[in-house]
Amino acid sequence: MSNTAFTKSPFKTLISFHKLIENLEKIAATNVDYRSNYAKALLKEIEPYPEFREGIPDLNFINKHEELIHNLFADLFPTALTNNEIKAITIPFQNVTFNYSERFKRILQNAGMTFDMEIRDFEEDQFYILNCILILNAVYGQNFDFNKPLFYDIPNANGVMYHYRILYNADFIEIIPTQNAPKITQDDINLLMNNYDNIELWKEKFPLQSWILKGFGIVSLFDVTRESAVSNLKSNLLRAKSPQTESGISFESIFKSIFKIPDLGIGFILYDEEENKFTIPPYTDKVTKSYILNDIGEMDCKNGIYGHCLKTIIENKKNIIISDVEQFSKIQGNETLGHHLLQQNIQSCIFAPVIKDDTLLGIIELVSSKPKALNSINAINLDLFLPYLVDNLESYKIDKQNQIEAIIQREYTAIHSSVYWKFKREALKYFQSNSPSKDYIFKEIIFKEVYPLYGQIDIKGSSEHRNKTVKEDLKNQLNTLINLFESQKSNESFILLEQRIFELQSFNTELDSILKADTEQQIQNYIETEIHPILQNTEMDVEHEIEKQHYFDSLDEKTKMFYQSRKKFDNTMSIINKKLAAILDQKQIDAQLIYPHYYERFKTDGVEHNLYIGESIAPTKPFDNLYLNNLRLWQLQTLCEMELEHHQLKATLPYELDVTSLILVFSSPISIRFRMDEKRFDVDGTYNARYEVVKKRIDKATIKGTKERITQKEKITIVYSHNSEQNEYLKYIKYLQFKKILEPTIEQFEVEELQGVSGLRAIRVKVINTNIPNYKQDSTYQDLVNEQN
Repeated sequence: MSNTAFTKSPFKTLISFHKLIENLEKIAATNVDYRSNYAKALLKEIEPYPEFREGIPDLNFINKHEELIHNLFADLFPTALTNNEIKAITIPFQNVTFNYSERFKRILQNAGMTFDMEIRDFEEDQFYILNCILILNAVYGQNFDFNKPLFYDIPNANGVMYHYRILYNADFIEIIPTQNAPKITQDDINLLMNNYDNIELWKEKFPLQSWILKGFGIVSLFDVTRESAVSNLKSNLLRAKSPQTESGISFESIFKSIFKIPDLGIGFILYDEEENKFTIPPYTDKVTKSYILNDIGEMDCKNGIYGHCLKTIIENKKNIIISDVEQFSKIQGNETLGHHLLQQNIQSCIFAPVIKDDTLLGIIELVSSKPKALNSINAINLDLFLPYLVDNLESYKIDKQNQIEAIIQREYTAIHSSVYWKFKREALKYFQSNSPSKDYIFKEIIFKEVYPLYGQIDIKGSSEHRNKTVKEDLKNQLNTLINLFESQKSNESFILLEQRIFELQSFNTELDSILKADTEQQIQNYIETEIHPILQNTEMDVEHEIEKQHYFDSLDEKTKMFYQSRKKFDNTMSIINKKLAAILDQKQIDAQLIYPHYYERFKTDGVEHNLYIGESIAPTKPFDNLYLNNLRLWQLQTLCEMELEHHQLKATLPYELDVTSLILVFSSPISIRFRMDEKRFDVDGTYNARYEVVKKRIDKATIKGTKERITQKEKITIVYSHNSEQNEYLKYIKYLQFKKILEPTIEQFEVEELQGVSGLRAIRVKVINTNIPNYKQDSTYQDLVNEQN
């Protein structure tokens, strides 16, 4: 007898067979002799035990009189059905059971002695409330529907979990109030009806053991293993994107229940139609695996391991069912796949394509270490779950496409968060339009009356350095080739060597002059077509053969040219850009707290950035020029920090490069428009275009009346037009001088007239880079005002 009942209940449970005995007494009084005699005999047999009628207080009494109880219930538990029905005596909602049918006994024996039979997902509070509802329905004439499906999950001897639906028969139960049972009014019922989860309220209306539950119930179980497993599968697929959900029910255990195979293994692979290859889903490495790929991340469908099976799956879209892998592998053409499976101790398997609209989405793999465990007959079970797997995979495919598009937008065509709201609003209008189509005209995204801030930190003389390294690599390669050819002059079979040496020397001499645009390409083509074929077909002595091999090992894999000096330059450029851009991006997070503003950054031969601030970008937040002042001071401080970072970094760089910094001040508000064709923001209108012209030309400008560039290494140049701008930035500079960030000397000069632009002036000041303190940018425009006061 199983007894794992909940301890708290509104009922005092009294197991009694009084209703069954009363029924026997009626049968004994009938004129049907064989029925009457049978009932009289039973009544005589139980007569010495009044507990059967009045109530059994001790459960040991049931164990003691097990055979008598079995006889008493013979009509309710017919012998002819005992090996078919799963039935026992019970108390509803409790795990108190006895007098099992033979099939029920076998199920419990196979589960093992340590198995504790409990109702699935059934808690003590829920048990208490359902008992109260039982009282309301039976005694107070209510009709509350509380027929929530209840289940037992019971493993078989092999560990495969079976699922059983529970049905109760309460015809032999009587509910009796005690003196402690409060009278329940209609108002109480209405209150309880609206407070199902309030356990304290239910306990108040139905105190502990305030009612007597007298009698017994009959529990009948129905095997719903497949239905329950499919339901769990559906829940898993809906609830999670991986085969392991919060409920702890894995794909593998679900399929074991469906196929009733204890060692069943589950695998899965996705089919990429564009690439014509199979891949493992990103979540399966921690939960399941692929037996086809077997620890290989992906595989081209042309791989020979599949043999004719590839055509079966991809082209014919039919199941591959191998009931005996050992025999399968002996058939000509199946050896490779058969051996591949046997190495994994797979003796039978099913590989089923998952198809939607005649398109292959993936393959589900079912494997077993037992021959014939999987076959064409139980493969029919695939029909139970494949439709749900198809829908899930289609959703996965769509979600994957959406995520890829989101990554592309975020990493390559990102819309800054400060202006995202306006794009979202326009997209929502399109989505909500009655007939969204290609003919829909999107409203232009324009932000008016915004103040621009432009800054850059540029690699000084990057073009000259680049040309210098190109020349160094070309000269080194030409000299190496000349030396190799000089060593082969004695080889009379190659009379063209002297001519090739002459041509190489001519190119070498040409590199002493200014590097022309096509010189590098000419030399590269010449070496590839004229020189390398000779080297590859020339036999040299051991010493020079080593030199030749060293030459070829020194070539860049892509260009087949020397790339040593340029690589140092390119790596240095990349390190500087990456480090300085990272500082700018990190500082931007704090800058957005000043006032939401549009920010974009570009990596060229250095790092440029544009900022636009104004109320049209953040219409829900009032704008004040104080925010513009704060952002300008932030920009100046950030460039100072980037200059300091470069100074500290310079000693570790593979190639020495200096940087120059520049800020362009523009106090007139402008409008910016999103260019749909170019997918970027640009200044809007002819008048505002002056700002863009200055931006593009200012970094090459010189001091008026000289040839000196306005930008210099380790200095920040601030270009402006009006006296008010000059005064504002001189305050910032004075403040940063006080903070020991900028040197005391300030240079001021006019800028040489640019094409179409005149009247520009500039301030230039050096960043302190000796005895660098732990720099921390925490100053605001208000700090500056406070310092001035």
